[in-house]
Amino acid sequence: MRIVLPSGTQASVGLVDKAAMGLVIAPDIFGLRPLFDDMVERFAREWQMSVIAVEPFPGQTLSEEIADRFAAAAHLDDELHLRDLTEAADYLGTSRVGLMGFCIGGMYCFKAGRSSRFDRIASFYGMIHVPEAWAGPGQGDPIEQLRAGHPDRVLALIGTQDPYTPPDHVNELRAVGVTVREYPEAVHAFAHDPARPVHRPDDAADAFSATRNWLLGN
Repeated sequence: MRIVLPSGTQASVGLVDKAAMGLVIAPDIFGLRPLFDDMVERFAREWQMSVIAVEPFPGQTLSEEIADRFAAAAHLDDELHLRDLTEAADYLGTSRVGLMGFCIGGMYCFKAGRSSRFDRIASFYGMIHVPEAWAGPGQGDPIEQLRAGHPDRVLALIGTQDPYTPPDHVNELRAVGVTVREYPEAVHAFAHDPARPVHRPDDAADAFSATRNWLLGN
């Protein structure tokens, strides 16, 4: 179901009775849409967690053109987005909360590593440094925020052919203590959207299995 957080930001929720853990999902640059409604329902059912996905561009009406999305990303504010992710975690009412994100949501997973609110974090192909096209006054550097927080809580799932996560950036993640899981030949967005031509079913299944284990501390 869709709800509105105290901040006014829209979210999609699937609640599980007496769930031992909650999971916040930070969507990709195309935002909250049926793909993420389905994902919330799927992981609530399969992982027996209460799950919530949060719109990254609240109050905006954006086209599906990637250029429009890139332009909007430059106006995002880390403080406001982390507030929304925290409000989403609070809504679930569970004793432990994990965070999982994709693309720009994966970048915000790294930034959220500065907070103690999330017990475990899984970033799917998140940007380790803010891309030049997204740079704006409200955007801090992901690796610096992570370095100042809890990198040991973070799992990064990365395709080796992803131009947004080049090898030197990935090495920076390892250097600060992030656990990195790489997928040879995989490109950006290989896991979360089966409709995309870059989707790799076997790698996606492995990545989500690894994420579940990471979130649960296994």
